[in-house]
Amino acid sequence: MVRIFHLISVGVFAVLAVLASVWPPALWSLTVLGPLYLLGLADSLQSRHAVKRNFPVIGHFRYLLEMIRPEINQYFVESDTDGRPYNREQRSVAYQRAKNERDTVPFGTQRDVYEIGYEWINHSLAARVSAPVVRIPIGAGRCAQPYEASLLNVSAMSFGSLSSAAVRALNEGARRGGFYHNTGEGSISPHHLEPGGDLCWQIGTGYFGCRADAGGFDPGAFRERASHEAVKLIELKLSQGAKPGHGGILPAAKITPEIAQIRGVPMGRDVLSPPAHKAFDDPRGLLRFLGELRELSGGKPVGFKLCLGTPAEFLGICLAMRETEMYPDFVTIDGGEGGTGAAPLEFSNAIGSPLTEGLVFVHNALVGFGLRDEMKLIASGKVLTGFDMAARIAVGADLCNAARGFMFALGCIQARRCNANVCPVGVATNDPGLVRGLDVADKAQRVQNFQHETVHALREILGAAGLEHPDELRPWHIFRRTSQVQVHTYDEIYDYLEPDELLEGTPSASWKSWMSLASADTFLAPRTLARRRRREEQGV
Repeated sequence: MVRIFHLISVGVFAVLAVLASVWPPALWSLTVLGPLYLLGLADSLQSRHAVKRNFPVIGHFRYLLEMIRPEINQYFVESDTDGRPYNREQRSVAYQRAKNERDTVPFGTQRDVYEIGYEWINHSLAARVSAPVVRIPIGAGRCAQPYEASLLNVSAMSFGSLSSAAVRALNEGARRGGFYHNTGEGSISPHHLEPGGDLCWQIGTGYFGCRADAGGFDPGAFRERASHEAVKLIELKLSQGAKPGHGGILPAAKITPEIAQIRGVPMGRDVLSPPAHKAFDDPRGLLRFLGELRELSGGKPVGFKLCLGTPAEFLGICLAMRETEMYPDFVTIDGGEGGTGAAPLEFSNAIGSPLTEGLVFVHNALVGFGLRDEMKLIASGKVLTGFDMAARIAVGADLCNAARGFMFALGCIQARRCNANVCPVGVATNDPGLVRGLDVADKAQRVQNFQHETVHALREILGAAGLEHPDELRPWHIFRRTSQVQVHTYDEIYDYLEPDELLEGTPSASWKSWMSLASADTFLAPRTLARRRRREEQGV
């Protein structure tokens, strides 16, 4: 677009110069177009605003509309996929914190407090200024190289889905702010390593970066990359909220020779990760594979990520943990409302448990089996504010990952063209002409600002509630309006188990039903396997 702008400008000026020699009034056009050209030249040379850099002159219209944003916000209220209202004011706060601008709001509460779904936390008369800064130990006592994580980190977004500049900005921001950057399943690229920020290397079903010729897992390649000093955690992706049970998608339009080489895939075709892993096919196999990854990495913390699907399958994993005494160091819970650059509509909208329900179930299952102290729980999904973090920690998480908020920090304007390789701000594209618009140094600072200010907001919330540490948050701290005249806390809405309750065989009927379907021998429910075998025997 920048090249086109300059070519058109030169052409127009040449035509006007010729016309001016025979028609003097044409000179007046130069007095109008000249300043516009100088404005466009300044836009293309500046690095702070990607839209203006990639789209000189016309990019200003976007910022003119942004100036009247507070007045028009009331007309743009969206809904999350879990049904809760989502106001663009939250998005504005994310932008303001990233830019280190004033993030206070006038006129009080931005939502109707009598709206069903409205949530809040009550303050305490023993309030304090703010809670202290804390870090969460992962793998302590089990790993040779444990890690202390920040309360908020960058969630999984692959190089390829994101541009090289976006990846470098995220990692540089993570380095400056002392939090980790999840690579996504697209493997570790030079752009992840160059800045020097902490990495959580995510391994998906495609085993990119540790992929054998036949598409399976290559232990040698894994050991080589996992030994890198920047790699602090290893995350095995079982499923993701945006398209659980489907596998990752990288459209062919976004694949460059560099991406193809890093992932070990061909050019010119969509890269579709398999829906399931080849390295294991049952709960015991999963735990053995995690143990292998921990050993090959030199004792770094290892965990898995999933969007909760059939509850009995996770209970089967818990049964295997009790039987083998092999445990992950962390479990990341993604929500069915999670975002992505490319997913089938049905998978994005109607498959997988929402984050809160999934997080509550996983936390309860681990408590009920007496396993909760063996691992940390990481909530991954739509964390934009300190209250979002407080709500997720209250229902069972130890720390949070976020993608959307950090995308905003990079300059994402939600053009929703992530899957078409034409992202106008250079975040979700591999088109060099658009990537150039994203200035790494500027956006890295915004990434750091957003993380720091959001964690600071959480600390202030904890202080207002009279709490000293995030682990003091409990389900009864968070209130939700469930009707015009009823309010319930999370511990009233959700059924929380007592420690070892599933071992003692005293849970509710729903838990007993799920337990009857759980098995450490298979991810599928035994009844499903039995029906499948009968069909095979009958030749159906």
